[in-house]
Amino acid sequence: MSQATQNTIALPINIVNARISGYSGWQQIWIRQGIIEAIMPMKTGCKEVLPTNLQVLDVYGCWVSLGALDLQINGGLGLAFPDLTPANSDKLTEICQYLWEQGVDGFLPTIVTTSVEKIQLTLSVLADFISRPHQQPTAQMLGVHLEGPFLNPQKRGAHPAEHLLPLTMDNVKRVLGDYGDIVKIITLAPELDSTGEVIPYLRSLGIIVSLGHSLATESQANQAFQLGASMVTHAFNAMLPLHHREPGLLGAALIHPDIYCGTIADGEHICPTMLQVLLRAGKCQESIFLVSDALAPIGLTDGIYPWDERQIEVKNGTARLLDGTLAGTTLPLLVGVQNLVRWGICDVENAIALATEAPRRALFSISARDSFNSAPTNVNTLPQKLEGSVVLPQEKGYNLCGMLGKPAAQLLRWQQHLLTGELIWQRLFR
Repeated sequence: MSQATQNTIALPINIVNARISGYSGWQQIWIRQGIIEAIMPMKTGCKEVLPTNLQVLDVYGCWVSLGALDLQINGGLGLAFPDLTPANSDKLTEICQYLWEQGVDGFLPTIVTTSVEKIQLTLSVLADFISRPHQQPTAQMLGVHLEGPFLNPQKRGAHPAEHLLPLTMDNVKRVLGDYGDIVKIITLAPELDSTGEVIPYLRSLGIIVSLGHSLATESQANQAFQLGASMVTHAFNAMLPLHHREPGLLGAALIHPDIYCGTIADGEHICPTMLQVLLRAGKCQESIFLVSDALAPIGLTDGIYPWDERQIEVKNGTARLLDGTLAGTTLPLLVGVQNLVRWGICDVENAIALATEAPRRALFSISARDSFNSAPTNVNTLPQKLEGSVVLPQEKGYNLCGMLGKPAAQLLRWQQHLLTGELIWQRLFR
């Protein structure tokens, strides 16, 4: 962001004629000292005397949203997160800046199955990075997603079999070590725990338990949900398929009112038809959110790249092991939003929400340590100044899109090309 833009954002700003998910009609957004303070209908007046330096920005009916959250991303710019060391940790700053440029406000670096020693080293590097201040604006590292090593060997996908571990309390404590406070999500196969002790233990630490890489039946999944699991990792992939006599893990999750399912909209992990089935069954953004599941070569050209002790080949944004096993993608998260609109699966409003609002709800409505999505302390005083404002107490649920109290720098502007119908986005303040 240029210095001129930073100076502009510090002024009072009124964004007008904006469409916002969850709000009827065109809205105006009030920004003060770089923070989003109020959202109200265009027809609403303002009782207070407007500042003489007020900047008015007309977006002419474009959609406006916060940037995306990516809760499953495995690396970037050639660096896989499990390969982090103190020597290459400077690359994390570049990755954060790259993701910001791709419309991502925050992300969970994901550590896939590897040795306990490498997991511990990676966690130590990430913990140090998270603890340090960083130049803004940039994508925030919100914690860590551990995808493994407690996965079912029969559904391990591209995860190396030699590093999978039995799901026991001792192994969980060994993997977390001293870094449980930065782990926000852990993906595991619940059928591997015969004691029923692991999920409650992880929840006691404030860690969200996501089910994946699993052969769990419907009954096993429901038992895990009762114990505290609340998420499903890359729905449809690395789990039993939906079946009319055995719905399995995914079937159990889709009818459960409190379970969120991550999914990948690259057209390779799930075909568009089944993605549409998933979104309809999950009531779209109510219980489904998009992830990229992007691998280390995101931001690089197609080619062959190292991946742990193996290699992956990237073609047209899809990454596979050399034996053809699907390993992931290198497409940025917001490409999934564009795909949903291009395929006619979602309208623009819901497609945007699947990458911006839904992952925030999935992460912060479960986590007891919600600092990223908290409302500002002065929000409740604003209705006295702004007539008709919908700025109401956060606990009453009126912050529909999660914008209030956020930095204006996070705002994205979306519009559809009149001729092609393609969805285009940009940072509103660049």
